[in-house]
Amino acid sequence: MPRSNVNDLLAFLAVARARSFTRAAAQMGVSQSALSHTIRGLEERLALRLLTRTTRSVAPTEAGERLLRDIGPHFDEIDVALDALSELKEKPSGTIRINSSEHAADAILWPKLAEFLPHYPDVTVEIQADYMLTDIVAERFDAGVRLGEHVEKDMVAVRIGPEERLLVVGSPAYLAGRALPLHPQDLLQHRCINLRLPTLGGLYAWEFEKDGRELKVQVEGQLIFNGWHPILRAALAGFGLAFLPHELVQPHVGAGSLVTMLEDWTPPFPGYHLYYPSRRHLSPAFALLIEALRYRG
Repeated sequence: MPRSNVNDLLAFLAVARARSFTRAAAQMGVSQSALSHTIRGLEERLALRLLTRTTRSVAPTEAGERLLRDIGPHFDEIDVALDALSELKEKPSGTIRINSSEHAADAILWPKLAEFLPHYPDVTVEIQADYMLTDIVAERFDAGVRLGEHVEKDMVAVRIGPEERLLVVGSPAYLAGRALPLHPQDLLQHRCINLRLPTLGGLYAWEFEKDGRELKVQVEGQLIFNGWHPILRAALAGFGLAFLPHELVQPHVGAGSLVTMLEDWTPPFPGYHLYYPSRRHLSPAFALLIEALRYRG
């Protein structure tokens, strides 16, 4: 492709992303009239209208949206590759954006980041915690953190934590005068604290397994949260049974403020993995962070 055409595409990307000729021209260091002339020339060569212009706004047409979606990521990858080359002659630097659940951020990422970051003062790590199973490519994250069984096959996955296990727990105050559940279906006779996951479009059904038999139970209770920490607080306060990660409840079990049950129905499963696109070029900073997070047992 002629160099002039590449520059025209870069100009289109700038305007389409900024939704403004004025802002795009400032970013590129060119005049607004020169930028407008460039876009008109590109549209004439393609015989397609790429941008809809009004006196107050600029927006991509259907053809423009398609071009933005198809070529934008490729130019972004080029920028990342060039940034990585420049970092070879400098100290590791840059911002690394990670999407994670709140639990993984607290239990897995933070302890290792607390050791890693003081050694690399020019590296910034941004963590967005949610339970959405966000599309890290579309949202322009460098990496995500999920349980191993949920990582998509076209991603590179690096194990960063031990096996996980969920436990059914309740406070002695709640259990006083109540029969302990001996089978998952017995949970239907108890008040339970529910977890709402946006990815499921509803409440999480508690998952159990024993001797190769899998069982899901949709529990009921007065409280519903979208995170594990408030569920833990409610369980400690005696509002019902909870289904929580073992490392989150273990200190309270050891102190006697929580009691575990149905442990023979809750085997361990693959723990947290850091994952990223297989085609992603690893900057020195990102490569160092992967090694710092890697689980070594």
